[in-house]
Amino acid sequence: MEKKTGHRAQGTGVRKPERSQSEAAAEVVTAPEIRASKGTRRLVMVTAVDEPSARLADLAGVDIVLVGDSLGMAALGRPDTLSVTLDEMIHHTRAAAAGAKRALLVADMPFGSYQASVADAVRSACRLVAEGGARAVKLEGPRCDETAAITAAGIPVMGHLGLTPQAVHRLGGYRVQGRGVEEALRLVEQARALERAGAFLLVLEAIPAPLAAAVTRRVGIPTIGIGAGPACDGQVLVLADLLGLSDAPAPRFVRRYADLGRVVRDAIAAFAGDVRAGRYPAPDETYPSPPGLAAALAKHLGDD
Repeated sequence: MEKKTGHRAQGTGVRKPERSQSEAAAEVVTAPEIRASKGTRRLVMVTAVDEPSARLADLAGVDIVLVGDSLGMAALGRPDTLSVTLDEMIHHTRAAAAGAKRALLVADMPFGSYQASVADAVRSACRLVAEGGARAVKLEGPRCDETAAITAAGIPVMGHLGLTPQAVHRLGGYRVQGRGVEEALRLVEQARALERAGAFLLVLEAIPAPLAAAVTRRVGIPTIGIGAGPACDGQVLVLADLLGLSDAPAPRFVRRYADLGRVVRDAIAAFAGDVRAGRYPAPDETYPSPPGLAAALAKHLGDD
């Protein structure tokens, strides 16, 4: 987002008016605003792992930037999300917070940071806010007690149902959830329970579209889908998938809007070729030398 200050506009001599705190605050997306948006607009959320990715997402106008534990795979080269630590999440959240000035910044609570006790959950959420700069947190599964306690501590909570990657071993892999009627009805009730516990938003991952539509109709908070069909109140994609930065096969629901992996590879290869061929740096990419410096160096160093 363009930073507006009180400096003089170049060539005009006119002083640009500074924004008031209330005007600046009005631009910032908040959890209450997201919750109140139910049925009024389609929400957009993307993941980010650092300042550049969060800044670009913010400039693109997304509503929510999620620092997801998917960074274990997207940024750290790990096979799953389970080894991502709370300290790593805080580190990446702090970096993303430097870039996300307007969008609501939400941080995933990683595996092991909230499962042991409600007290652990509150402590972990407080660290993500105080140390990482998050303005809300997300936790997986029907964690109603944890959701209520974290909300009571003053931190907005985003729920996450369906395919919950932190439970991948219990689920038997990354599989679509809620295919059976009993399981689908249970998920609807879990969504209602999370809303009652205070969640302001709900992610629905890898569930049949009719189930996602049923949940969306039956809760008063917005739903964000990822592999859950078009009826949700919004959609989220992992930024590396959206931009084509990953070589891994993409899930069915991913739409790639760019092939930046190829663009980046080609750019680096072109740089390497120019260096090896002596084409880089060119004279106009080299700082000019003061007059006589080359001759003086040759004289003092004995160069011919």
